[in-house]
Amino acid sequence: MTKPTSTLTTEPGTARDTDGGRDIFLVSNSVDELGGITSWSHQVARLFSERGHTVHVVGIVPAPEGRRADLGDDLPYRTTTLYDVHPPSLKPLRGLKGKLDLAERRRRSARAAGMAEQAAKLTRMFRAARPGSIVIVTQVWAMEWVALADTSGQRVVGMSHESFQTCRASSRFHRVKTYYKDVDRMLTLTREDADLWIRQRFDNVASMPNPLPFFPEEPSRRTARTVVSIGRLHEEKGVDMLLDAWAEVAPRHPDWTLRVYGSGEEEAALKQQAEELGLTGSVEWMGRTSDVPGALRESSLFALSSRGEGFPLALMEAMATAVPCVAFDVAPGVREIITDGENGLIAAPGNTSEFARKLDELISDKELRDRMGEKARVDIQRYSTDEIMARWEHLFTMLNP
Repeated sequence: MTKPTSTLTTEPGTARDTDGGRDIFLVSNSVDELGGITSWSHQVARLFSERGHTVHVVGIVPAPEGRRADLGDDLPYRTTTLYDVHPPSLKPLRGLKGKLDLAERRRRSARAAGMAEQAAKLTRMFRAARPGSIVIVTQVWAMEWVALADTSGQRVVGMSHESFQTCRASSRFHRVKTYYKDVDRMLTLTREDADLWIRQRFDNVASMPNPLPFFPEEPSRRTARTVVSIGRLHEEKGVDMLLDAWAEVAPRHPDWTLRVYGSGEEEAALKQQAEELGLTGSVEWMGRTSDVPGALRESSLFALSSRGEGFPLALMEAMATAVPCVAFDVAPGVREIITDGENGLIAAPGNTSEFARKLDELISDKELRDRMGEKARVDIQRYSTDEIMARWEHLFTMLNP
């Protein structure tokens, strides 16, 4: 392939759409594990199906206990999970002692045999597909199995649903460089991240933002004295930093409440932190919700306090509901969704005092809140499902006319 001088485009052009649809495989770590990638996978699977494609959602392993999403019974596409149980994890073989560890070597051999067996299942699925089929791998760990399968009749798309910097700080960086280097197209969430991967000598990179999860007919009126946060109670989501910021805001606005939606391993520690900060009366712990639009309609501000993000669906949902957002500047996706000072406010990563000032600014000024909320609802429509699906169709035609 010829190396590009800029990011490969996925913008819709004049190329024709496919006739009669394609076979599309969406391969993830899990079919039904709670989280943004599962939500994204099933949203686009449904959208592809509505456009006449035959979709098969494939997971490598079952979701962990207590982390299984309810997908309902009306899925218009197939789902398959390769393993019945998660394969055993491996420890590194260091030095002579590691090389002589027979139990670990047997574990590695069994794991390799299991991977080959599951990859053979993928091969059988791919061989049964029609010409022009597409394999979309949503997470690089899942790509390790796809790489072992026979994909000679498919075009393979590898996706990174996180920012370049977040990936670089994790073990996934080496995996991406190993397994996505030779896929037909690697997709990032933003052009800025695509350019950073091009600097890593990837010549197959393009960007593809997430589609808008929903666009409610009834937006928020922004009259409730409520700030809302929605997300898993996990260290990466930064609810501890939100509580530190709220401790500065709450005394100035005693009639306002912070509602925290979500559950997770940090829940007890966060509740203890809120108590120590004297926030017991101004923070409501709502638990997990299945009615995100309803939670947003009953709020006037949305707070995204994450330490790392990709292209945050939560921001898109809030803006679609006409709720202005305050977010930490932790990823190009945040800056691409929010235009600071126009349809939301952005604070420096980890700067809880600045975050508190941004919250205070919007709480104190209803006119500003209304103006930003209404503009957010208009601006976010550039990620409508029609717009993003047109970009996917154009990409499919480019890869396999």
